[in-house]
Amino acid sequence: MMLVVKGIYAMFKKVKDKPYYTNNHSCFLLTAHLVLVTKYRNPVLQGNVKDYVYQLIRETMEAENIVIREMNGETDYVHVLFDYAPDIKLTALVNKIKSRTSRLARRDYPLEVGKYYSKPLFWTNSYFLGSVGVNMAKIVEEYIKKQ
Repeated sequence: MMLVVKGIYAMFKKVKDKPYYTNNHSCFLLTAHLVLVTKYRNPVLQGNVKDYVYQLIRETMEAENIVIREMNGETDYVHVLFDYAPDIKLTALVNKIKSRTSRLARRDYPLEVGKYYSKPLFWTNSYFLGSVGVNMAKIVEEYIKKQ
């Protein structure tokens, strides 16, 4: 049994009972923990806006062949634990997620988002991105579930 992840640029697979992924030329297990925080920590991630932003994050990561292990958060931040391939540029990925979710949430939910931001704002300029080792992945996953 294999999990096959397909996308625009590459394909990789995870063999059942193995912790790593493979593609044509390598074996890898790269896991990262991303935290995005709303500007001024405004509680904009609630109701339909939260569902929509989470959906956009899933779509963006899926298009890049990224496997989300866990995603959760509160009204002012979101945690994402994910596995990715070696060819992914993480800073470009984070910028794509932040810009796409911000632009589309402000466009599709102008009243809900406009309640907190009169200017075109959504996320803080910064973010947390950390690598997660094999032994710590389950701990981080449980932590995110409890958010």
